[in-house]
Amino acid sequence: LKTKLLTLFLRTQTGSLIFSRTCHLSAPHQQQMMSYNEYDPPAFWRCKSPNLPLLTHSVTNCGVGQMCFYSSSIIKSVLTPSLKPTTVPGKRAPKGPRTKQPSRANQPSDMMQCIAFATADQYHLPTLSHDLINHGFREVDLPRDASNVLVISTDVAAKPDDDALIFLFREGSVVFWNVEEKTMKKVLRLLEHHEIQPYEVALVYWENEEINYTVGEGNTKLERGNFVLSDQMAQHQAVLEKFAFSNALCLSVKLAIWEVALDSFVESIQSIPETLKSGKRVQLSSAEVMQKIGELFTLRHCINLRSDLLLTPDFYWDRENLEKLYDKTCQFLSINRRVNVVNEKLEHCTQLTDLMRSHLSEKHSLRLEWMIVILITIEVMFELAKMIF
Repeated sequence: LKTKLLTLFLRTQTGSLIFSRTCHLSAPHQQQMMSYNEYDPPAFWRCKSPNLPLLTHSVTNCGVGQMCFYSSSIIKSVLTPSLKPTTVPGKRAPKGPRTKQPSRANQPSDMMQCIAFATADQYHLPTLSHDLINHGFREVDLPRDASNVLVISTDVAAKPDDDALIFLFREGSVVFWNVEEKTMKKVLRLLEHHEIQPYEVALVYWENEEINYTVGEGNTKLERGNFVLSDQMAQHQAVLEKFAFSNALCLSVKLAIWEVALDSFVESIQSIPETLKSGKRVQLSSAEVMQKIGELFTLRHCINLRSDLLLTPDFYWDRENLEKLYDKTCQFLSINRRVNVVNEKLEHCTQLTDLMRSHLSEKHSLRLEWMIVILITIEVMFELAKMIF
């Protein structure tokens, strides 16, 4: 089959480009794809993320080679029918996003926006830093023990009350502080060239974190779901406080991506207990069971070993005030509770896969035993034939 490149476009309501990603489409199915409605995407459509579940997409008023979405600012409301799969009889209803969204009604004019995305498994920070500087951004210095993050500033802010800052974490997350939408689009486009194992675009915009913040009197704090930054803090200290908040937001969006992957895994094995209960034969080969075990341990490794979800990062050990902000934000985002729930699900899935592996091993042993019995029977029959004849 001849393969053509199809570019996925995210657009605002005014039609301006916000994000693009190249995908592959089989040529014989082009006309068929355009005939599907938003609740029945074709099975052949695949984006670049091989390890995460495929989400549905809507096709509206688009020609061949173009998919239209809307801006991230309205992604949770306008795109809900397009991003969420339809309920299929016999399957669980689809879940909503696990991340928090602030109310946009009656917001004070001094409120600014902090928004976090997890777009890939990792970023290549050295080349990313060089690319951003070449496009007019400035790098902000951080202490040496904050080596896994890149902080970028820009002169153009969404509101004049605070500077525009961008935190890019090596773990594949980006946090924007008071950044106007045009700049945000530009950075997201640049990120594409430095992503390692990028996530599916619709999933990135579905599982983001948005928290409003303002600058006021007193100490920096998290109050009623909003960040309140001190107006008497030095610029360097203000950057560190934003880093503490951003670190927690980064963990939340990454955890949300892993929760989606785990839900997809649970969906793939949920028929096994019912099959065992009914006494039917489980149609899984040894190779498929080992593949499931590999997927499970990959998730477990990401959540419990490769991330900072279980322990407070070393950066905060001698910075008590920043540690309090980090812990308070993690508590607000329910990170510890979500990690416990994920680990309980992982433990249950591990028990089920171990049961399947044990079952297949017993079947293999039983097959070998029967082969030995048959061979012994044949040998006895030959000996009897010699004695008789």
